[in-house]
Amino acid sequence: MTQYIIRRLLQAIPVVFLISVICFFLMLLAPGGPQAQFNQNRFVTQEQVTVWLQHWCLVRNPGPLDILREYGGWLGVWNCQGGSLLSAHGMPNFLPAFLGGGDNGMLHGDWGISIYLNQPVLTVILGRLPVTLLLMTTAWIIWLTLALILGVIAAVRRYSLFDQSVTLFSYTFYSLPTFWLGLMLIEVFAVSLHWFPSQLIESPRISPGPFASAIWWQAFWTNPGLYGWDVAMHLVLPVTTLVAVSVAGDSRFVRSAMLESLNQDYVRTARAKGLGEGRVIFRHAFRNALLPLITNGALEVAFLFSGAIVTETIFSLQGMGYLFYQGLLAHDYFLLMGIVLIGSILVVFFNLVADVAYAVADPRIRYN
Repeated sequence: MTQYIIRRLLQAIPVVFLISVICFFLMLLAPGGPQAQFNQNRFVTQEQVTVWLQHWCLVRNPGPLDILREYGGWLGVWNCQGGSLLSAHGMPNFLPAFLGGGDNGMLHGDWGISIYLNQPVLTVILGRLPVTLLLMTTAWIIWLTLALILGVIAAVRRYSLFDQSVTLFSYTFYSLPTFWLGLMLIEVFAVSLHWFPSQLIESPRISPGPFASAIWWQAFWTNPGLYGWDVAMHLVLPVTTLVAVSVAGDSRFVRSAMLESLNQDYVRTARAKGLGEGRVIFRHAFRNALLPLITNGALEVAFLFSGAIVTETIFSLQGMGYLFYQGLLAHDYFLLMGIVLIGSILVVFFNLVADVAYAVADPRIRYN
């Protein structure tokens, strides 16, 4: 297993490289380009814009070599200041700075400057990361748990009232647009009933600072009940929006996989040996039915990280999805590339996690 994981990690390097190329050239096709935000500021001269573009190897010319240099500068292979593959110390620019390499580009932690927020992109992303991680983890755990429970019971009690109710629930919520469901939850539970807050991750009137900042954590440890309950109440509606749609689809996957497992010969053999129904279901059938859910669950982690744009925007959650939406409106070149690349890398990584989980769930699967 260890050799397989190492081999897959090495295979992921060219895949991530190809993803970075695709992400970069997709951004080249975006209207406006990296200087679009500057064009709206009459106090910034064209000379200043040109200097900024040259600093980041972003002076666009029709030649293919200029595009390659632009990509190399963004990645950290090309030294934009020296105009070569060598750093100021005469070493290859892609090497770490302590080995004499460069200090520009993604490889060196220099992800560019967010023009919209006037901060380093990496700083902006790390600042928004806690909100998305909290939302993602909470929704992921709840929806996988509910999908397993509903799917297994619906399969065991096939065509029962419970199975029919789960089927109706699944088709109804799976067909609902996420933005409409979120707005309806706000209208009913926030505006009409006043049960839950409709925006942000914490209440501005009691929060001492941004969520997960140093001052927020200091206040949290002095009164964890107050601040923990405040965050939990703000999470109810956005988590419900994500979970309702996702459970509807995944519960059907679990039901279908369980029905297929329950009809296999090894299940009939286990019953013929006199094993209890609970052991037959959970020890034999359920373990094999996990495989399709492992695939969905692993890939949906990456979806939650970068794809919950609609949910975070509706509830004004200052996370990665809402950050992407803001960057898109502002033509924030570097910010968009950073978020897209992170989401793409997560897809590759959780594909590996799913492959490893297959062997844990199904003893028949072995990797050499």
